[in-house]
Amino acid sequence: MIAFRYPVLLLLLIPIAILMILWMMQNRNGISWLKDSSVNVQNALLSGLDESRKKRKGWMFAFSLVLLILAASGPQIGVKLSPVERKGIDLIFAVDVSSSMNAEDVKPSRLEKAKYEISQVIRSLKGDRVSMIVYAGVSHFYLPLTTDYEAAQLFLENIDTGMIPTQGTSLSSALNTAISGFQEESQKHKVVVLVSDGEDHEGEAVEIARKAASSGMTIHTVGVGTLKGSLIPVPKEKENNLEYKRDRQGKLVTSMLNEGILRDVARAGNGIYTRFDNRKGGFHALLNAVDDMEKQTFKTFVYSEFEDRYQIFAAFSMLFWTIGFLYPTSRKKNDD
Repeated sequence: MIAFRYPVLLLLLIPIAILMILWMMQNRNGISWLKDSSVNVQNALLSGLDESRKKRKGWMFAFSLVLLILAASGPQIGVKLSPVERKGIDLIFAVDVSSSMNAEDVKPSRLEKAKYEISQVIRSLKGDRVSMIVYAGVSHFYLPLTTDYEAAQLFLENIDTGMIPTQGTSLSSALNTAISGFQEESQKHKVVVLVSDGEDHEGEAVEIARKAASSGMTIHTVGVGTLKGSLIPVPKEKENNLEYKRDRQGKLVTSMLNEGILRDVARAGNGIYTRFDNRKGGFHALLNAVDDMEKQTFKTFVYSEFEDRYQIFAAFSMLFWTIGFLYPTSRKKNDD
């Protein structure tokens, strides 16, 4: 692992790059202060210079300066890994990405609201490992278990309803995928958060949740939407106006939150049911349930010792500067 003792100094590379670009442009267009001079004056001043040698000399000084900045920033290499104990749980968010999650009865949409509330939970985690599954008619692991919450937030931000072409809402598929993601025989300290509008099209999720709970796993469910429901927008790529989803008979489809199935799954999974709707702070009930769980202790490894490596960059900087200083720019006599 490479780190820098003074990383802010790396910002000095930006003006260096800009100056190098300007220098190359100037060389391409000729020396500006000689543009308006007579041909005889230019020939007299530049007759002894080799243009290619001058460019090489400039590049050597530029490399020397870049390496000097890198040396000053204090590059370090991790040389020793040390175990660090963490206490937490393994938490998998299974996020419904079916087209009904585009419904706007929850603003700005069901999916965007769910993503916002999940992000608040992740931001509040301490020591827990987090993972994500996306599902519609089928399900896929999207993010493996990690304690890198910043990476988890980036993955969460990129979730959308176009990720899985097979439409539908298979809660059972999401649960089976989540269960397969836990390798240990004991499912204690393992939590699945099933986020959906509840439009399950298979009906096997309750039995799967019951079996998972019998092995120690906890399954919470979150309903996203309203009981009144909403039409489902279908954006058109080539048109600015929106259309709405219709059934085979051409009638507009209204998607309503199905709390019944989600409550049944949570009850069978020894978890809680909560709702993300237009009220603020919907994540608090879920976060409290996670915080109240017994935590397990597990080990991770981090670099605890670093060695300075600025000497290498400083040595090469001096080497390039010396070569550039001694490198001749005048033409050889036999070239005249």
